[in-house]
Amino acid sequence: MSDINSAMATFDFSTLQPELIIDALQHLGLDVSSGLLALNSYENRVYQFSAYQGTAEKPVKFVVKFYRPQRWSLAQLEEEHLFAFELADADVPVVAPLLLHGQSLHSYQGFYFAVYPSRGGRGLETDNDQHLAMLGRFIGRLHQVGKATKFQHRPSFSIESQLLDSQTILLASGFIPNYLQASFTTALQQVIDLVKVQYKPKSLIRLHGDCHAGNLFYVDQGPFFVDLDDCRMGPAIQDLWMMLSGDQRQQRDTLELLLEEYEQHCDFDPAELRLIEPLRAMRMVHYMAWLTKRWQDPAFPMNFPWFNTDKYWEQQCLVLKEQLYLLQQPPLSLVPQY
Repeated sequence: MSDINSAMATFDFSTLQPELIIDALQHLGLDVSSGLLALNSYENRVYQFSAYQGTAEKPVKFVVKFYRPQRWSLAQLEEEHLFAFELADADVPVVAPLLLHGQSLHSYQGFYFAVYPSRGGRGLETDNDQHLAMLGRFIGRLHQVGKATKFQHRPSFSIESQLLDSQTILLASGFIPNYLQASFTTALQQVIDLVKVQYKPKSLIRLHGDCHAGNLFYVDQGPFFVDLDDCRMGPAIQDLWMMLSGDQRQQRDTLELLLEEYEQHCDFDPAELRLIEPLRAMRMVHYMAWLTKRWQDPAFPMNFPWFNTDKYWEQQCLVLKEQLYLLQQPPLSLVPQY
């Protein structure tokens, strides 16, 4: 496949019209027999459709994902797909892209896209012990494969990418109201300074990277991910901490349940527990910057109408101050502290 990065002149999806999508699918030999049902995705554009493939007598449901231009390089997208195939070969329940004409990643009119089998499921219940136990086994198996080698092109969770780059975007955006700029800037800098001291992972492995209940589906056989769009290098706790909620006792009980099953497949270093609050801070700041960067995309004002209001930035000042307090507290421990 030739590199078409130079053809990706736009940052948004303004040229991604239904006719282009149908043409791209037909170019792969998929005879589309239905309309395009838009699925929930903000970063990319994802559609479910039915199509005849080859000599099949009945149409089959598929999902096509068009990647946001200029977000990932060709090498990074190919590495995501290779990781998905590696997990599938190890019987880890991740929906891998289909190989069509010998390729999983395709290009058409300036867009990269992939086609997946359509998989349905229920939402994962994070207060269900059975679901959590299965999730622990699943993540342990995923990390067992993830440790086998390293990403060469995908990024890592780092202070620079998650915090410093985000800080630059936020402070240059002009979105923060004048009366909040001093308070917001000070709180943000204090959080960054403390994370710099605390975020020192001993090892990085290949991760899902965005492991929260909204990205998981559940069938009777267990949970599964539909894709690995945010996979990258990071500490193992990154794929576990977002399942924790409530006070420290509740978080500890949930984590013990996850790790009891996780460690049947992969070792876990308890020292990584001290990374939970730094990682939470990194995600928080990165999320603010992500919304800021994407605000030009018409889908974002429509789906995040509360963003970029005075009330939103007032809340973020409070959230940063609360996170600063949490960073100053003893880290979560698997042994109750008295």
